[in-house]
Amino acid sequence: MSTDHLPAHPNGAAFDLATGRASSTADLMPLSRITAAPDPAILYQRLRATWGEVARVELEPGVPAWLVMGWPEIAIIARNEAVYSRDARNWRDLREGVVAPDSGLGPMMFWRANVIGADGAEHRRLRAPLDDLVTRIDHRRLRRSVEAICADLVASFAARGHADLIAEYAAVIPMLAVASLFGLDTGKGFQLLAGLMALFGSGDDSQAGNASFEDILAAHMRTRRTAPADDLTSALINHPALYGDAEILQSIAVMVSAGYETTLIWIAQTLRLMLTDPRLAGRVNGGRLGTDEAMDEVLWRDPPMTHMPTRFALRDTELGDRYIRAGDALVLGLAAAGSDARIHTGERVMDLGNRSHLAWSIGPHACPARDPARLIARTAVETILNLLPGMKLAATTADIPLRPSPWTRCPAVLPVVFPPPPTPLRPARAARNP
Repeated sequence: MSTDHLPAHPNGAAFDLATGRASSTADLMPLSRITAAPDPAILYQRLRATWGEVARVELEPGVPAWLVMGWPEIAIIARNEAVYSRDARNWRDLREGVVAPDSGLGPMMFWRANVIGADGAEHRRLRAPLDDLVTRIDHRRLRRSVEAICADLVASFAARGHADLIAEYAAVIPMLAVASLFGLDTGKGFQLLAGLMALFGSGDDSQAGNASFEDILAAHMRTRRTAPADDLTSALINHPALYGDAEILQSIAVMVSAGYETTLIWIAQTLRLMLTDPRLAGRVNGGRLGTDEAMDEVLWRDPPMTHMPTRFALRDTELGDRYIRAGDALVLGLAAAGSDARIHTGERVMDLGNRSHLAWSIGPHACPARDPARLIARTAVETILNLLPGMKLAATTADIPLRPSPWTRCPAVLPVVFPPPPTPLRPARAARNP
């Protein structure tokens, strides 16, 4: 096909803006470049200038997808299962061999027999046990458990006067909190942590990380079959809506993985914001934390899932003036939607209390556990700021690297310094397992 009539992309490539076709996928912006950028909003602006609210991007070399950035366009996709499916068996590039079976995208994008990969009645059947589990969580008990975890962690490094709030704090709390809900001990929690970091990275080790993660959960599930307990694993084993070990395992995997990664990022980004933004840092030093304000701002600016995988078009259609072919992959740009002027003004006074962000997605697949996640994140942020007053970031924002991932933006480190408490902190005595 001649490209003489096609508009020019900023990097010199020629594109058919209706179909997203280019001379090669090398001409497309890699999704991981956006998540790695110091300010993704600049790249979203660049994509919008070329494409509008639905832009062609690259998932990995040679694998294209649509990045949907507009709030209304994301809502159309998320609410319309008849046109946009979560079932990756509809992904044309996977069926046709464009995506390799051992692709690092597999753990996040390939089909699994779980609630994420189902639509319609099947999705509702698999979703019901997860909704039931969330209602079983005792929030007071969970808060006490998280407070104990946080106090123990802070006590382990407080006397040093410095710490890495990712490796020593934010990465540990949600895993131990979620693991305890499912009856997993601390050692297993740390083993799960290593597997999940690889899974969400979508790199060369993602499939091995996913296998390790599922092996740990499968062994725990077998233990609970012979020794039931008052935990969420036993509740799922006995739930009448789930048929067989495969569905039970996948339900546990969804809850543990989503509960860990999103809460970790929410804690990390909230701490980073409160320690670096002058508007909030002054309140922290003055003893008025403003935690919920900071947490909500993170959900607009840097939500736990920057890019939510993935929907697959079931038929040819149009979205945002783009021609979407049957089998195309569409990524929900949840962070990009936060800067959509049609829903978010960008004026803090006007947007105060505005929670119409898409951080938890929308429609049938919206996150069911946002309230426990907020409880864990808020407790983690407020506990350390209360126990270590005067804490300051020991690096500039520009010097803080991000963990590699096309889906999330999580600080790899968050170095801080603080005056050691005059009286040594003692580890909490509260039980770890609620």
